[in-house]
Amino acid sequence: MTNEQSNSSNLPDTVMDEVERKDENSPKPKVKGVSMMELFTPEQVRDHVSSLRQSVCQDQGNRKMEAYPCQLCGVDKLTYQPPPVFCFPCGARIEHNATYYIGTGETMRHFCEPCYDETRWDAIEAEGSVFAKAKLEKKRNNEETEEWWIKCHKCASWQHHICALFNGRRNDSRQAEYTCPNCYIDEVERGERNPLPQNEVLWAKDLPRTLLSDHIENRLFKRLRQERLERANHYGKSIDEVPGAEGLVVRVVSSVDKKLEAKPRFLEIFQEDNYPTEFPYKSKAVLLFQKIEGVEVCLFSMYVQEFGSEAAFPNKRHVYISYLNSVKYFRPEIRAVTGEYLRTFVYHEILIGYLEYCKKRGFTSCYIWASPPLNGEDDIFYCHPEFQKAPKSDKIRAWYLAMIRKGIRENIVVDLTNLYDHFFTNMGERKAKVTAARLPYFDGDYWPGMAEEMICQLRQGLSGDDSIDAMLMQKMGEKIYPMKEDLIMVHLQHPCAHCCLIMVEGIRWVCNTCKNYNLCEKCYNAEQKREDRDRHPTNSREKHTFKPVAITDIPKDTKDKDEIIESEFFDTRQSFLSLCHANHYQYDTLRRAKHSSMMVLYHLHNPSAPAFVTTCNACSHDIETGKGWGCEICPDFDVCTECYQEEGVVNHPHKLVKASNVDRDAQNKEARQMRVTQLRKMLELLVHASQCRFPHCQYPNCRKVKGLFRHGIHCRLRASGGCILCKKMWYILQLHARACKPADCTVPHCKDLKEHFWRLKQQTESRRRAAVNEMIRQRAAEVSGMNDQ
Repeated sequence: MTNEQSNSSNLPDTVMDEVERKDENSPKPKVKGVSMMELFTPEQVRDHVSSLRQSVCQDQGNRKMEAYPCQLCGVDKLTYQPPPVFCFPCGARIEHNATYYIGTGETMRHFCEPCYDETRWDAIEAEGSVFAKAKLEKKRNNEETEEWWIKCHKCASWQHHICALFNGRRNDSRQAEYTCPNCYIDEVERGERNPLPQNEVLWAKDLPRTLLSDHIENRLFKRLRQERLERANHYGKSIDEVPGAEGLVVRVVSSVDKKLEAKPRFLEIFQEDNYPTEFPYKSKAVLLFQKIEGVEVCLFSMYVQEFGSEAAFPNKRHVYISYLNSVKYFRPEIRAVTGEYLRTFVYHEILIGYLEYCKKRGFTSCYIWASPPLNGEDDIFYCHPEFQKAPKSDKIRAWYLAMIRKGIRENIVVDLTNLYDHFFTNMGERKAKVTAARLPYFDGDYWPGMAEEMICQLRQGLSGDDSIDAMLMQKMGEKIYPMKEDLIMVHLQHPCAHCCLIMVEGIRWVCNTCKNYNLCEKCYNAEQKREDRDRHPTNSREKHTFKPVAITDIPKDTKDKDEIIESEFFDTRQSFLSLCHANHYQYDTLRRAKHSSMMVLYHLHNPSAPAFVTTCNACSHDIETGKGWGCEICPDFDVCTECYQEEGVVNHPHKLVKASNVDRDAQNKEARQMRVTQLRKMLELLVHASQCRFPHCQYPNCRKVKGLFRHGIHCRLRASGGCILCKKMWYILQLHARACKPADCTVPHCKDLKEHFWRLKQQTESRRRAAVNEMIRQRAAEVSGMNDQ
């Protein structure tokens, strides 16, 4: 048996099928850039391979040399981390090697062993559905997936996809020829080929720029230059003699309008007060990339919720930093002149830049929940490196507070407090009503879910004259108090010391003696009418005077001048995690982080094309963009180039016109907008087809979608069994359900999918609250133990 035969026998069947297809006689390959290393110089390739071997040696330790290793990293079998599996009824994570049961169908429900055993009957009832035990398959959560392989067409050596920086998505047509780094270096050095130009692939800098990303980038680069100069002066060197952070790119990859619905029990309490039923907001995702060893690696990510001037009280002009995450690969690994790590300096500047931008737009407050990720779960990036330990809440809080203090020094932040001190107490001269109706209501925040659980309990023990609002605030205050420092509240504009409302127009009355003591016009006028003993300060005989300051620098509205940016992969942090889980885009090693980031950029630049807009009427195959022919009269007739050119295949009475060729990797704004428009048309078509009752409807592609509906009803293979049509349709249905609002939507499975997504979100929030409650319990136990000593 030859070396090549032995090595290939260890590969997965899917990979072998791919190789066999490539080895068949086929036209000369035309696809370029399937490996990122095709853009590298020979020296860059050698650096990449050296980094691979160093990284793998550290991870594998003293592992014995294997018989048929990857020609780049020197290791044979490398396995991915298994994606997390959660129990459908209870939401608990199913531990590694634990037994569980799995259902059938597209949603693939999972049931942990305790939930399965606790049900004495022949079926499990969960969330209004019944699952027969006889149809559940028993499994163990120990499945391993091996990293995929690719074979060099020149020397027949084998490498891992990740080591080779191979992008299989660019090889959809199976027309590419992969050349391994060794053969590539030989060809370049012999003058037989040149590295591909850098614009052959799209980089992070080619993603759409926004006013927000430009503001953060410009500030970041300016502050980095200042820091580097100060560091050089500190060490008595020139600026070129000290290392600096290079190759950084900041981009907003998702910016979409959403609505947050208030929870039903909370709404019932304040229905007479006209409490808003929903709050409009804009959800944004911000990423930081850095070019490391020739590859742009995504290092930092942040999700924010912006409730603008159009949102109702109490959310008006408020910002919520909902999630923030990073992976520890930033270069260089040095300390800034201030003593903190340079990566901390950079991440702080991104946040300060964001707060500064929000302040200029007219936002007044920012809320941060300094909460660590759940044990064993990821906030945004999938699989962190082992050397990056998950921080405790006190470390996270200290990190945020250090950033805020910088913002205070620059007068971006005018005041710092916390949720408890601002809303749950009336200390000093405050006169604001203590009520839950004043609490800002954010998506995924700690207190709204906790309040919903408490309201149910409070109603059972409520007596005649008791106010459920007052009791709720008391109970929530008791729960929040031990962790109040983690619920950070940052004021970008001045709050009134009496009513606690943020002042955005008119006159602000500033105390001439006290620091940060301001009154709005209404409270100042009321103050002047009080008797001397009740005026500010109430604890002193000598009363302070105020001076008026006109508020002129706050915009009347917070209108976002940036365009909407839609991305199904970054719509929510869970969407991104799902993409990473399904494709094994992990960040636990630098080699994987480089490959994962490369693939994430590919997805961002190439959003999925409509699944059924271009299908050949002759052969029923999908038509690649720019390669089809369509009828200008019949909106439902398209043929691929192959069928069009083959004699006798296409017999159509009207003239066929070649489809416009828009490069799938096009960088211009028009091409990106066209893909967004295609996606919107596809979703509109889905709704139309679900309502249409005309068998010969002339709406473009209506009959095709109806055909897919019928296929889904009768298909026995289903998406879970590998049916391509079902998989495409299921993907489109999920896209629709994530954005659909009407309760009576006619699109198939829409209601079920919306309930499924809602349930997943509720389970995540419940797990997060449970983890926080456990942390509070542990803190209380520690305090009690210290008091007993």
